[in-house]
Amino acid sequence: MKTEVDFFVIGGGSGGVRAARIAAQHGASVAIAEEYRFGGTCVVRGCVPKKLFVYASRFHDAFEDARGFGWSVGDIAFDWKVLKQAKDTEIQRLTEVYERNMHRADVEVHKTRAVLEDANAVRLADGTVIKARHILIATGGRPHMLDIPGGEFAISSDDIFEMEALPARMTIIGGGYIAVEFAALLQRLGVKVTLVHRGPMLLAGFDEDLRIGVMATLQAAGVNLKMNDTVEEIQKSGQSFLTTFATGDQVETDLVLMATGRRPNTSQLGLEKLGVKMNAKGAIEVDAASRSSVPSIYAVGDVTDRANLTPVAIREGHAVADSLFGEMAWTVDHDLIATAVFSTPELGTVGMTEAAARAREIDIDVYRTLFRPMKHVLSGRDERTIMKLVVDKKTDRVLGVHILGEDAGEMIQTVAIAVTMRATKADFDRTMAVHPTAAEELVTLREKMHVPNPGSV
Repeated sequence: MKTEVDFFVIGGGSGGVRAARIAAQHGASVAIAEEYRFGGTCVVRGCVPKKLFVYASRFHDAFEDARGFGWSVGDIAFDWKVLKQAKDTEIQRLTEVYERNMHRADVEVHKTRAVLEDANAVRLADGTVIKARHILIATGGRPHMLDIPGGEFAISSDDIFEMEALPARMTIIGGGYIAVEFAALLQRLGVKVTLVHRGPMLLAGFDEDLRIGVMATLQAAGVNLKMNDTVEEIQKSGQSFLTTFATGDQVETDLVLMATGRRPNTSQLGLEKLGVKMNAKGAIEVDAASRSSVPSIYAVGDVTDRANLTPVAIREGHAVADSLFGEMAWTVDHDLIATAVFSTPELGTVGMTEAAARAREIDIDVYRTLFRPMKHVLSGRDERTIMKLVVDKKTDRVLGVHILGEDAGEMIQTVAIAVTMRATKADFDRTMAVHPTAAEELVTLREKMHVPNPGSV
């Protein structure tokens, strides 16, 4: 075991693993500590298993839609245990890949907890102290649970991946990514879902047209939406749970999921004693180079609460490693980040929303289309795709693209390249359409749209 290294990484998630591997490729001596499983939130209890569950849930619609195309679909049954076992097998494979890649890169792996001993040393759980020129904190986030009476009866988004059986009924508390995605997928897997959110609309920060559209699709799928309401108390009632809302309404379900956000995982790491500055949420404050208030200590990913997305953490970790050991200093631009919400249908978005552009008093043109996808002409499903461009009138630059519809995540990844390159509406207009596709709408929008909001169509 090395007792002194150039770079010590605490946390084996996407950001930490990328930083460790790149630093080692630059010739640095590197060690990494992970107390649970390599892969972090995304691989173990987030993006990857969630997306596998989303795929499973969409067969519900596919079987129904098939009839419109001439298929005779017989008896259909879903087995949660089969899905969970398949998911567990894949996640185990991925965690082993992550750990194996560390060994291949000549990174010394410590499968244990590590905390800060001082500004240039960490202490492992067995008491071993390892000195390091630079230390990176990449410990991710943890679920934030509401402090309410009976809150201990609720499960978190971490727990939902380990359920041994699907409940017949579930209450989901929250209005962000996690709440919306699980409401959509669980309803399709046969769970009767009640989704409660304290605000008037779901998915704060997204374009309003998409927010209205996704709420309409959730309701059409059978999700019971309780907006402008909060949970006052959760009571155990036999084998089920009685949730009482501020309005006085009550609902009895078999499980309650708190999808009320995540918080930086910074407790008991020794940060306070070293004077590492953190904000009110416990996030490590860093500069553009991901350096904390203690010069030898860096932080990337969800633990900094900048943009809590896996590709961002990976990019931040890569930048730290290149800058420290590769003689190629660079920083991550957090201003323009594409993202997707894997509801059904899914959302894809990049750049400014219409509301954000107007708040900055930018004179904009808005192009919006609402249409029934070709697939559903025969399937008979009453589902609409929404596409929207926000364009700067003065420069003609496309400031934002927002999509609600099948494969929105795939589309937005591609169109994000154009937006990042500061493409104009004229650039979009002279791009030849691929027909027949949904994505062709992005390059055939010619008239400024003045249609009613999708929720009222």
